[in-house]
Amino acid sequence: MENLAARLSWRMEHEPLHPLISQKIHWQPDLSFRPFNYTAAPIIENMGSTAGTSSVVKPSPPAFVGAPMEKSSKASLIKELVALGLLKAVAAPFERVKLLLQNQKDIIKSGRLHKPYNGILHCFATTIRNEGIFSLWRGYTAMTMVHVSATVIRFGIFQYTKNLDDTQWSYTRVVVSSYVASAATQFLVYPFLYAATRMATDVKTIGSNTGDRQFNGMIDVFRKTLKSDGIVGLYRGFNITLGELVMMGALSKGLNPWKQHYSYILRNNFLSRHMVDFGFWISGNMATYPLDTVSRRMMMTSGSGTVKYKSTVHAIGQITKTEGVKTFYNGAGAEILACAANRATLLLMIYVADVIRDAKEKQY
Repeated sequence: MENLAARLSWRMEHEPLHPLISQKIHWQPDLSFRPFNYTAAPIIENMGSTAGTSSVVKPSPPAFVGAPMEKSSKASLIKELVALGLLKAVAAPFERVKLLLQNQKDIIKSGRLHKPYNGILHCFATTIRNEGIFSLWRGYTAMTMVHVSATVIRFGIFQYTKNLDDTQWSYTRVVVSSYVASAATQFLVYPFLYAATRMATDVKTIGSNTGDRQFNGMIDVFRKTLKSDGIVGLYRGFNITLGELVMMGALSKGLNPWKQHYSYILRNNFLSRHMVDFGFWISGNMATYPLDTVSRRMMMTSGSGTVKYKSTVHAIGQITKTEGVKTFYNGAGAEILACAANRATLLLMIYVADVIRDAKEKQY
């Protein structure tokens, strides 16, 4: 571990000549499993300390769409999508456990789960015992499509905005446009997020009349939801995610000075800097987690859901009244583990990429 830290620290000292892969790729928007909360944040972070309400940015900064710094070619996009799929595969089991814990009350009311889980380990053990180990990746395809589609859309927006060199981008215009782009992206891929949630929470119990799954795949989720609820069913909980987006943008703006301060202090310590960054990331995630819980619980009411919420306010009131405030943080521990697994895999990929690059450089 010391050798790894020393090596990464050495790489940081030689950044001008040998930029790390982590500097080339803006991974942040894809770390969270709520992928649209942070699209607007990077632009505010990049402009916050130097830009006023009347400042001008020309051209539109790359962070406008959360795009990688090197996204000028389709090859770099393909590489990111492949890496993104790997990162999501590593964290997918934690993601499913998080969704099961987060929505277990509604799963119990639907009759597909007899008693609540006692924690993360019990949820893992119960799921593997009843459904098999590969069931931990149930919903992975739909969830990956959410992130891949969002990345492709951001890439398209980036390709468009980088050609607008003659456009005067004021601070207000950039921020508003960033949020609009984020909301539009979320609207386009939200049905996949819905399908991933319904598939991940589709529990198969053994030894009961509910042994068969409710959904046989992503297409089946769309078909049954459209048949019972129409297109509205695919967007249940969408409005609360927009509030989540705005809340995370505000938190990012407030926490950014502290993040920049500690990042500067630890600029020569690669691992420590990533740990601080991860800490700020989790802080924002946990602050908005209750909104994510409400959104997911709203999704569970579509189709044959036994619990029906009239609105977001009604859902919040009912959950608070019948289950308590603590329920809003069910599964939060699993999400932290998912993000940690994602971050660890990312650092490993960075290290391997640098080792391979050094080996190629020595050949010449």
